[in-house]
Amino acid sequence: MATLLWIIAVILVVSGILAIIRKQVVWGAALIVVGLLVGPGGVSIFG
Repeated sequence: MATLLWIIAVILVVSGILAIIRKQVVWGAALIVVGLLVGPGGVSIFG
């Protein structure tokens, strides 16, 4: 389960960075924050 959360978190953060590069700053920032919350190293919303 932790591996799956890491994969999801990495995808979200990378998508957020790419969104910021494409000038979609608010969407990118939201994706990065959600990615950090989902990741097992952060404050996981799943437990």
